[in-house]
Amino acid sequence: MAMAGTETSMGLDQGMVDACGLEPGYACEWIWDTTGNEVLASLVNWLIERPLKVVVILIGALILNRLVKRSIDRMVNRLVETRTQEETVAEGSASVTLSRLGRRARGKLTKIHEQAERSRQRAMTLGAVLRSLAGFSVYALAFMVALGELGLDLGPLIAGAGIVGLAVGFGAQSLVADFIAGIFIIIEDQYGVGDYVDVGAASGTVERVTLRTTVLRDVHGALWVVPNGEIRRVGNSSQLWARTVLDVDVAYDTDIDLAASVIKEVADSVWREEIESATVIEEPEIWGVQNFGADAISIRLAVKTEPGEQWATGRLIRARLKKAFDNNGIEIPFPQRTVWVNQVSERPAPAVKTTEIRDDLLENRSGSDGDE
Repeated sequence: MAMAGTETSMGLDQGMVDACGLEPGYACEWIWDTTGNEVLASLVNWLIERPLKVVVILIGALILNRLVKRSIDRMVNRLVETRTQEETVAEGSASVTLSRLGRRARGKLTKIHEQAERSRQRAMTLGAVLRSLAGFSVYALAFMVALGELGLDLGPLIAGAGIVGLAVGFGAQSLVADFIAGIFIIIEDQYGVGDYVDVGAASGTVERVTLRTTVLRDVHGALWVVPNGEIRRVGNSSQLWARTVLDVDVAYDTDIDLAASVIKEVADSVWREEIESATVIEEPEIWGVQNFGADAISIRLAVKTEPGEQWATGRLIRARLKKAFDNNGIEIPFPQRTVWVNQVSERPAPAVKTTEIRDDLLENRSGSDGDE
């Protein structure tokens, strides 16, 4: 048996260092002190001490992984609860606003349910991705620590991994930014498939959303693939409700009270008809005279519609306004120059007014509409 002999510079017995290493465990050190047998102490160190440390490390990693996953689950549950609350509020609003629309109310509620279900599924998918990433990170770290406990030199491995990570980091900065932006797009539910959005670089209907890219199809049919990291702002035209704002130009010699009355009558008729593709959900509003142009006076009309139907509603109102203006003798201006000859002549009879003229439409709006 090799008994206690020389000591190291750290005050440890050289034999114990040979058997148990520079940081001897309790069991190995006790065996050495009791028996002085280097072989027995080394066996205890390799068969009991180090495996026990590895087991403790793995148990710690398992506990940490469970805690991290539980935190992620709580975050996902909060997201799902938020979406559920938004769904409840939207259902209440739809029930009140669309109660007069009959069968369309059922379609609106179905759409709300589909959007809420889409949001829940996306939150659950994101939670699964985060749980996988967290589990991989925790167990990879535990594996490296366990290798260190088994006496493997991790210095070269860590240095090599650091160099590779640095190279990948410099070469894939935009890719990392795309993934991070995609995670926040999903978490915040900024938009989803079927929404019409403006992301700066392009605008159109969303066809696919991934962690790295957003795929849009514009009105001309072109398919745009936009990296999420390049999206700095998002305008979503498909959330809850929309508004079409029309600046209707009339000539300077037009009775603006008559013009406002005709515009209001036309918009109200579209509202009352409950047209399938142009659903107006609130009474249209005349916001007043918007601008004095070079050739015309602009009267602003605001119509609140179902999301995605603002463009069809605007086109329908414009078509009907043309007919109503013709019937009421209201001129739609165009760039022109009129020469007036001052001579007495018999003037034609004025056009017959078919609309009740109201003088309160241009003066009763207060507050700001977010424009000039």
